[in-house]
Amino acid sequence: MTSSDPVLEIRDLRVAFHGPRRSLRGGRTITQAVDGVSLDIQPQEILALVGESGSGKSTVARCVLGLVQPQEGTITYEGRALGPIDKRPAELQRAVQMVFQDPGSSLNPRMTVGSIIREAWKVHPAVAPSGERRETMRELLAAVGLDEGVAARRPTALSGGQRQRVSIARALALRPRLLVCDEAVSALDVSVQSQILRLLVELQRTRELSILFITHDLAVVRQIADRVAVMRKGELVESTTAEQLFTNPTHRYTQGLLRAAYDLEGAVEVTFEEAREQIS
Repeated sequence: MTSSDPVLEIRDLRVAFHGPRRSLRGGRTITQAVDGVSLDIQPQEILALVGESGSGKSTVARCVLGLVQPQEGTITYEGRALGPIDKRPAELQRAVQMVFQDPGSSLNPRMTVGSIIREAWKVHPAVAPSGERRETMRELLAAVGLDEGVAARRPTALSGGQRQRVSIARALALRPRLLVCDEAVSALDVSVQSQILRLLVELQRTRELSILFITHDLAVVRQIADRVAVMRKGELVESTTAEQLFTNPTHRYTQGLLRAAYDLEGAVEVTFEEAREQIS
């Protein structure tokens, strides 16, 4: 792979979910969650994937992680196919890691922070040899803005922002090159959101990470993203630089999303539902 090749390539991704039967003799309902999505993430790039709830953006993230298997399409990391998580070679399992939306539910409340992070090294011991783990732990916690003493505490004793820093540290423990953040700041207060966003940008720079950042919040996108891909009803409707998206969006749906979040014309701010009526 050359420096100009994408870290992640998604081509013609399609995912459908089968719901319950309408009746004893009827067929199952089918929801097309992702319909022909193609996108790339470049080395050391932050790509924001945005859209309203139910647009399919989180399903794309779970396909990248190998938690959902698409019916059609391909996902490759540095030219290598990414299949289900349990069938990936160890180096590909390590290469792509996730930061979940709610650190309160994604961290085991019965384990200490140190134990949570060390779990990754038990599965992949070569990443941090046993004699180096204490120092690696200290460096990892420092990298996310936490004191070494946090390792002895449980997640329930930490604030929401601290817990999300622990989640990021856990994701970084295996030294990934691609980080998937699924609504990683939506459960946090606005002031804490800004701190976590600054941390992610700093880690992206110092650790040469690529980041797929899933969000519905365009204010967050404006702070963190290099490029933005917009999804609607399972389809990708626009993909461009963050600067271009906020100055000259081309798709009516993107324009509606921005109109819902910002007063673009100097009038009163409209709700998302009002904006949708204008673009439907």
